[in-house]
Parts: sequence; C-alpha cells; structure tokens
Amino acid sequence: MIPLTAEQVQLATGASLQNAALYLPFLQVACKNYSITSPRRVAGFLSQIGHESAGLSRLVENLNYSTDGLLVTFSRKRISAEDAQTHGRRRGQPANQVKLANLLYGGAFGREQLGNTQPGDGWAFRGRGLKQLTGRDNYRRCGDALRIDLIGNPDLLLLPANAAMSAGWFWSTNKLNDIADLGDVIGMTRRVNGGVNGLAQREALWQNGLRAFA
Repeated sequence: MIPLTAEQVQLATGASLQNAALYLPFLQVACKNYSITSPRRVAGFLSQIGHESAGLSRLVENLNYSTDGLLVTFSRKRISAEDAQTHGRRRGQPANQVKLANLLYGGAFGREQLGNTQPGDGWAFRGRGLKQLTGRDNYRRCGDALRIDLIGNPDLLLLPANAAMSAGWFWSTNKLNDIADLGDVIGMTRRVNGGVNGLAQREALWQNGLRAFA
C-alpha cells in the first residue's frame, strides 16, 4: 500500500490542493480496500477519476451539451439529430438536461447497458461520485456493496467518503487493476468511459501519477 499525500493526489488528479486534501483520507481507504496498492494502480485510478470528476471538483454529471456537441459525442442510436437540435444548448436556448439524460441513458441502451427500466431513470441515475457512476444497475450493486441505499437516495454519492468508495468499487468490479498493471491507458479509459473521451488529459495525469509514486 502506498501512503498518499495531498501533493501526490493533486498531481495525479489535476485537483486543487484544497480538494486533494479533502479527499485524501477517503481515497487512501478506497485504495486499501480495493487493492489499489502499486504505483501503476494508484496512478491509473487517480488519473481516471481525476478526469471524470474535473479534478475532484464535480460530483454530478454535467449534461449541458450543445447541439453540435451531442451530435459529435453520441451516435444517432443514442440521440437523433432532431432531438439534439430540440434539447441541446444553442443560442437563445439552454440545454434541457433532464430530457437529455433520459434520452441518452434511456431506451434500449439504458435497459441493456445500465439497467434503467423506469421512466426518469436516466436523470435519476445520471453520473455521480468521483467515477461518475451511472445507471440504476450500477447504483443498486454499488449500494449493496457499500451498504447504503443509492436507489432511494442517489445523492449519497455526493458525500466525500461515498464518492471515493464508489469509485474504488467500480474500479475493482471492472478489474481495472489488471489493466493498470499493463500500463494500458486506452484500455483503462475504455473500461471507465465506454470510449476514449479525454484521452490526452488521462494520459498526462497518468504520467504525472507515475512520477509522483515512483
């Protein structure tokens, strides 16, 4: 196990020193509990959650997508061009984040990939925590593991301890330690993100983490 410092967490996540210090004790526990114990594992874990949470500063998913951003980021199976135009942000029109969440995380994709079976599940179980845990099924399984009711109270993931532990749970459940051991940043990113969004920053934070924990 690597004893973390706030300065190391800051380097590996891109966080402010204040946020690094806030999450330090909870990240230390998460790393211990989920066998995130080597330089590569710690660097991988912190770099990925650092990107996902905008440097440990964002615990709820931001769905303030522009129309163009929706069309570039998501396939037409996830959102149609018409819906992107209707609900995305553009001049004189704010993004309808509730509608977007229910479109992007609903339908066949939401049922099959996230366990979102009820109307409104997309918004109710949008990304939260340092990993941005998403979907009814992930909330249920993570809540069971942490012994908290995330279905009844999803905002429990906004508490620093739960935000960190849910990220550790996801990391372990999805066998990301094995991918980190290989130094495969693209593989880690695909497992965490479902694609390679933000790969350049994840790569940079990974390198920062390796230097910090060398």
